[in-house]
Amino acid sequence: MTLEEVRGQDTVPESTARMQGAGKALHELLLSAQRQGCLTAGVYESAKVLNVSPPCPRRDPDNVTFCVLAAGEEDEGDIALQIHFTLIQAFCCENDIDIVRVGDVQRLAAIVGAGEEAGAPGDLHCILISNPNEDAWKDPALEKLSLFCEESRSVNDWVPSITLPE
Repeated sequence: MTLEEVRGQDTVPESTARMQGAGKALHELLLSAQRQGCLTAGVYESAKVLNVSPPCPRRDPDNVTFCVLAAGEEDEGDIALQIHFTLIQAFCCENDIDIVRVGDVQRLAAIVGAGEEAGAPGDLHCILISNPNEDAWKDPALEKLSLFCEESRSVNDWVPSITLPE
């Protein structure tokens, strides 16, 4: 049996329900992280958080628990962005940080930008969610997404794509 045959055995409703559940969980996690002040948006800002030197308590890569990479069709030809994504993915995989891709940057802006007084943030191509204190913030949506990522990795989908709900 080939990998394609094994994947073909998955029922579409089960796969769709799993994807919708992950999309809803991501939506909840983004809102919760934003309320808690645990969200970092932007490729450059995320790189600063992931930078391990010089040490800074506010920017500790060990506190990063989840990463969202977002790119629409218009970003496919942006070589610099793709290089940044590759480096961020490598860092996240090396440091056991769950990571997902989202294809709708505008929908992401509608979710994350909802709480911004000055308007939607400019760069949402990378969003990091941090947990400054191990016991301070236990989010059921984060647990659902961690399980989703673990299940995806078990079928060699290292950076699964998620569709955000409307």
